[in-house]
Amino acid sequence: MMRQAEALVIGGGVAGAAVAARLARAGRAVVLIERRAGAHDKVCGEFVSSEAALYLRDLNIDLERLGAVQISTVWLYAGNKAVAAQLPFPALSLSRRVLDEALVCAASTSGAAVLRGRAVRSLQSIDGQWIARLEDGQTLSGAEAFLATGKHDLKGWKRPQGVQGDLVAFKMHYRLRAEQIAALRSNVELYLYPGGYAGLELVEDGIANLCLVIRMRHFATLNHSWESLISALRSDLLPLQQRLAGSDPCWTRPLAISSIPYGYVKRLADGPWHLGDQAAVIPSFSGDGISIALHSARLAAEYYLGGKSTSQFQGRLARDIGEQVRRATLISRMLVHPTGQALALALARMFPDLLRVVAHYTRIPSQRIDVGQPPPVRALRLQKRSGIDIP
Repeated sequence: MMRQAEALVIGGGVAGAAVAARLARAGRAVVLIERRAGAHDKVCGEFVSSEAALYLRDLNIDLERLGAVQISTVWLYAGNKAVAAQLPFPALSLSRRVLDEALVCAASTSGAAVLRGRAVRSLQSIDGQWIARLEDGQTLSGAEAFLATGKHDLKGWKRPQGVQGDLVAFKMHYRLRAEQIAALRSNVELYLYPGGYAGLELVEDGIANLCLVIRMRHFATLNHSWESLISALRSDLLPLQQRLAGSDPCWTRPLAISSIPYGYVKRLADGPWHLGDQAAVIPSFSGDGISIALHSARLAAEYYLGGKSTSQFQGRLARDIGEQVRRATLISRMLVHPTGQALALALARMFPDLLRVVAHYTRIPSQRIDVGQPPPVRALRLQKRSGIDIP
């Protein structure tokens, strides 16, 4: 049976839930489709920059109430050498499990119909309508479609490889000992090692998030084994070993994803509105992926409600974020090479403000951030207008 709406949003992560909330606030009939049935973790550094915090507060997301941790200092480690710097902006850290769930709830509260545990198998434009076919056989129709599936491509809408596509990413949460929680508090620690880099920071409830990338050919020398990789890192990086000593991993296996198209920026429209990682993929060390996702959602809602085209939106978004993605990708490519790692640490030690400069120039420019007053929430719910039943 065909169900109709004004806008279909595919993906209930940061970008998808945020644009669904904004469109529903403006009185549009929105269906948000998320393939996972409940709250879940994702491969992400979980760093919330000041720009991201502004957009989240505009969506009535209370980060402090959710348990977000304040971050003020960045430490860079290579071997047993280290350098530290204060971040040039206030920042927070919050798990994607908690953040995404809060945003999905915000979309639902704003009036969007939320379909969970319903994977989209295909998305096609037919006779001026976007047709989404779900794995359970249901078909949804919308005048517009917003593609926000994060790092995972939807069949038929695969992104190009990107500038730096030879990395494997892993993520693991740990319960640290009390003294290590105290030592890590308010810090984000970046570790450099052969073929990759890692970030460690606290999220809510005293949990530490370790998110890392490694070049595929280096991972192959470790027999493609997570156990061998984490053992090698703990052996070679004594500060990391100290942090993780006596800790308990929260999961039996890490989350993992490969062939992430770092450096990719979508500049031309060829179908639906592409948001978040479907529009641009910034290397994880920059900590700006969540900010880009929220910026793309705000901009897409503004352009759609203003009657502008997808071409105008993708072009504007690329101009807003393209330069920072380019800079971050150049640095990321340097950070996975031994010479580049040695140079990065030497420069950071010689010029203490260098880490602050890098943090500043891999952010969305402040003049591009526009957080206005949200439109009023329409009293009439989507189910009553479109006849869509929420299971």
